[in-house]
Amino acid sequence: MPVTQAPVWNFYAGPAALPRPVLQQAQDELLDFAGTGMSVMETSHRAKPYVAVQADAAARLRELMGIPDTHRVLFLQGGATLQFAMVPLNLRRAGQPAAYVHTGEWAGKAFQEARKLGDTTLLGSSEDTRFDRIPSLGSPPEDLAYVHLTSNETVQGIQWQAWPELGDAPLVADMSSDILSRPLDVGRFGLIYAGAQKNLGPSGVTVVIVRDDLVARGPASLPTMLSYATHVKADSMYNTPPTFAIYLLREVLAWMAKEGGLEAIAARNRRKAARLYGVIDKHPDLYRGHAQREARSHMNVTFRLPDPAIEQAFLKLAEAHGLVGLAGHRSVGGCRASIYNAMPEAGVEALALFMEGFARQGA
Repeated sequence: MPVTQAPVWNFYAGPAALPRPVLQQAQDELLDFAGTGMSVMETSHRAKPYVAVQADAAARLRELMGIPDTHRVLFLQGGATLQFAMVPLNLRRAGQPAAYVHTGEWAGKAFQEARKLGDTTLLGSSEDTRFDRIPSLGSPPEDLAYVHLTSNETVQGIQWQAWPELGDAPLVADMSSDILSRPLDVGRFGLIYAGAQKNLGPSGVTVVIVRDDLVARGPASLPTMLSYATHVKADSMYNTPPTFAIYLLREVLAWMAKEGGLEAIAARNRRKAARLYGVIDKHPDLYRGHAQREARSHMNVTFRLPDPAIEQAFLKLAEAHGLVGLAGHRSVGGCRASIYNAMPEAGVEALALFMEGFARQGA
């Protein structure tokens, strides 16, 4: 059955659009997965057909990201929000504070959670300019347990375009909203975590990529399910994994490989972002971008219009044109176009043309 065009262009920030071929594949296999006569949702997670899915998902992730042998791949639950606690519980050391860079909504939540659990310091913040930039860090203090950053802020629409030099402190990154959107050197990171519901698949599974020596840091007193060592030893099957979410994640990774891998995906993401920022820059009296140019996100394009009434008119008319999910986060308002990997250039072009038409209408 051929893949048909979606009835709408989905710009929601998460759960977000999935690739149409992946949805078609899931539909085709929903009642009979791998010749089992059952859905993958019904198959035992210990049965060979599902075990092969999870192993293939990990292998595909390793290949796409170039994950070195020094790092383990885990499929966990609880979203990135649970990782806000698991990271400090496992990685903090006595006499060594954890350091955080505060760049917006999600970095702030991670920082506040870590503060509940022990010695935590703020290495840098852009709160003074309403999180429109990546702050300057300077030289970090010695003897840090780790440094945590959020690679892309979905609410404010800012993104790290280069990674900081931090000496010997392990770098930990919440990459929930831009993982696999561009190539990166995984070896520079001690730990990467990402909720799947932006670029990797549906909600319900969280990917953790953790270096072996950091797995060993976790104290024996940790609750069993909060220890990375538990999940490494059990190959992410200490309890029943979110099987359908991992199956779909595997299919998304296969789709990415067919699309040309991370170099091709990154080039497409740059083009998509440039098209929308070009419209914003062309009409600065109407579209007011939030992020400073050097920190603009390639995943979440945030902007405002002159007043709330115009914003509401813009959003209502956009939805009538099949452009949905463009309202900004409830904490800040405004508008936001989330253009993750699964958003094709045709969808971005449809939005850009709509924005240009709306500008001409108001001129």
